[in-house]
Amino acid sequence: MAVLAVIAVAVGLVLAERLYRVFEVQLSGLILRVITTSGVFVAGERETVYFGLSGDTPLGLRMTPECSSAFMLLPLLLVTAVMLYFRPKNAKRLFVSLAVSATVVIFVNQMRVLAIVGLVNMMGIDEGYYWGHTLLGSMVSVIGGAVALVLFVWLGTRKPRAERGAA
Repeated sequence: MAVLAVIAVAVGLVLAERLYRVFEVQLSGLILRVITTSGVFVAGERETVYFGLSGDTPLGLRMTPECSSAFMLLPLLLVTAVMLYFRPKNAKRLFVSLAVSATVVIFVNQMRVLAIVGLVNMMGIDEGYYWGHTLLGSMVSVIGGAVALVLFVWLGTRKPRAERGAA
């Protein structure tokens, strides 16, 4: 049953991918409102967060499907389903592992957005966007995805505390 539930979440994430991007852009807007005073507006229907509204160079970042963390979550969900199928006794540990690693993936994607905003503010739109999106953003995503995957495997496959103490 747990395997089917995880697969259903993965299918739901694909089918509701646009709604998930709206969630991500709303979260970005919330974070930006807390850390900046330059004016932020979220256009959820366009999956876009606008920042720098009180300055001379406002900019909008659109959360496109390839920039969303949704498709970084899919492998974690599918691996969880496979591991649940083969090791149903580890369900609790696997769900904790999935929750932790999914949180890391979402956090990393928000850090990528913040890196773009920060570099645009420091370097201007052209250079800041290039460095923030293309280079730093890609590195943050790759490194963050790797950290999430390592955390997932470590948390999902380690022995229970009682067994670790006995060894």
